Amino acid sequence: MRCTAVINQKGGVGKTTTTVSLGAALALRGKRVLLLDLDPQANLTLHLDRRPDLEAKTMTNLMVDGAPLREMIVPCSAEGLSVVPADTSLSGVEQVLANRIGRETILREAFEDCQGELPFDHVLIDCPPALGVLSANALVTVDKIVIPMQAEYFSLQGMAKLMEVMELVRRRLNPGLEICMILPCMVNKRANLANEVIDELQRHFGDVLARNFIRANIKLAEAPSFGRTIFEHAPESNGALDYAAVADEFLKRHAGEKLPPADEPAPALEQTESEPPAAPPPSAEAGESPEMAEEGIA
Repeated sequence: MRCTAVINQKGGVGKTTTTVSLGAALALRGKRVLLLDLDPQANLTLHLDRRPDLEAKTMTNLMVDGAPLREMIVPCSAEGLSVVPADTSLSGVEQVLANRIGRETILREAFEDCQGELPFDHVLIDCPPALGVLSANALVTVDKIVIPMQAEYFSLQGMAKLMEVMELVRRRLNPGLEICMILPCMVNKRANLANEVIDELQRHFGDVLARNFIRANIKLAEAPSFGRTIFEHAPESNGALDYAAVADEFLKRHAGEKLPPADEPAPALEQTESEPPAAPPPSAEAGESPEMAEEGIA
């Protein structure tokens, strides 16, 4: 069983969408996947329409009371996909655990307690947008991390702090921790800024930069409102195509397979038959500037 954390201390970069969509894509490839919602906003739980009732146990019970992990697993509508749900009570865990010895290893110990009992190939953990106790638990537990990020300069600045925390965890608590991939999300390849940031990522991180990026796609934003994965909601959309390509790359990276050179264009970014060709920008006589025309993304 391979454990991966989807983490970035910056909010709104696509962590939950990546956790759900990557997990669903792996399930479609015959993998048994468990998703853990470690974010107090519980967006992953809501995305999959698995809101816990008042009697159900959630991640809060695991982190605070030591409830067994196996008792919290809930199957999803997508075959091969299960989830450990969260609710907003998880927001108080940081304060409850503030003075508890060994608070950073609670989640790892929960997995060790049920070692050999969980029938999953992959575990994906959706982390909160903060580098506190909850994120530390994820980093101590997993083998690898996936870092979703937007192609913006503020995202580049936040990477330095994340690298510091990761190195500290590696030195003290989890020496095997590695970056699986840095995944640019909501990418508009027609924007110069996106290309500049991706080039900068390539210079600094080299091969850990994903070969496949996630284009901005309205279907990805719609899927949570239906409580479905992108593959259930819009399987022919660019969002589904992109995450399918990322899942294939994810499996290759875990298997240690050789990837194509980073300077080759990613297949997921090429024009697809399901995507209509971009319309030419309207002329100035139509009363609309080329910059306004650039804002529309399929």
